[in-house]
Amino acid sequence: MGKHHKLSAIEREQIALLQTRGFSNKEIGRRLGRQTSTIGRELKRNGSTNCYSAIQAQSRAEQRACIVAHSKQELRNPDVYRYVTEYLRNGWSPDQIAGRIKKDYPNDTHWRISTETIYRWIYQTKQVKTGQPWYEYLRRKQKKRKKQAGRKVHRSHIPDRVSIHKRPEEINQRLQFGHWEGDSIEGKGHRGGLHTEVERMSRKIMAKKVTALTGQDAITVQLDLFGSLPTEARQSTTLDNGKETHLHFQLRTKLDMMTYHADPYSSWQRGTNEHGNWHIRYYFPKGTDFESVGEEELQDVIEEINNRPRKILDYMTANEKFQELLVKARGCI
Repeated sequence: MGKHHKLSAIEREQIALLQTRGFSNKEIGRRLGRQTSTIGRELKRNGSTNCYSAIQAQSRAEQRACIVAHSKQELRNPDVYRYVTEYLRNGWSPDQIAGRIKKDYPNDTHWRISTETIYRWIYQTKQVKTGQPWYEYLRRKQKKRKKQAGRKVHRSHIPDRVSIHKRPEEINQRLQFGHWEGDSIEGKGHRGGLHTEVERMSRKIMAKKVTALTGQDAITVQLDLFGSLPTEARQSTTLDNGKETHLHFQLRTKLDMMTYHADPYSSWQRGTNEHGNWHIRYYFPKGTDFESVGEEELQDVIEEINNRPRKILDYMTANEKFQELLVKARGCI
């Protein structure tokens, strides 16, 4: 059976002409190579058996197509639905999910979905009013969508910035140990927060408090965190484009670490760190005043997370995996 094609504007003109000449639906269909039922439906939907205007018929058809295009049921694909809902439950953002599904199924349009489509589905009225609305799985748990300004991007002010697109493939594919992703967690009222680093292979988290989200505070913490590690465990880190990263080059000069920067507004490119921060947010939700959180309390939380079995690590803990990879890295030298 051939693929169905919608009637074109030219075909509608022919229908109008043949109808005025008194031809039957069957004869019109034969001359156009269409089924009789197709001609009957067209006359019924876009005109009548006595009066059919090709221009009006085409206009009505285009209006209906526009309405259908903008009222599609989101996540109708059951495979995509399962994928999206699974990772929403795991704390992934819609941007991470859309980016990852494209990476998992690069040549299969069956698995395509955009970030915007996921957000539209989450914030549909019928979804928001359910007993367990999906927006509660988002980090900010907002009942209504808000335009997020986020921290300002200072890409042009970041000296010696190297794009993530120049990062070696062995790092991208998690084939080499000692490569981290860094970011900041902001405290209540923009007063202080945390700087976090997550190792890409082991998922080990490191974090320390910062009194302010400034470049000097961030680099001081990074030098402290990475300085405590052996050389094999501190090969590089990938950062966002916040103003607090503009002293990143000191990691190169003082610790011989390579630094990369993700694309602006592309948090999914640092998904390992985003997921690590999500674990931390369970203990310190948005709005936490980190001035009231002691460093010892923070490190207890980090250790608890790092000593929890992870499915992605075949139920090893992040600390166990980190030590295993470190031994292997040292054995290769």
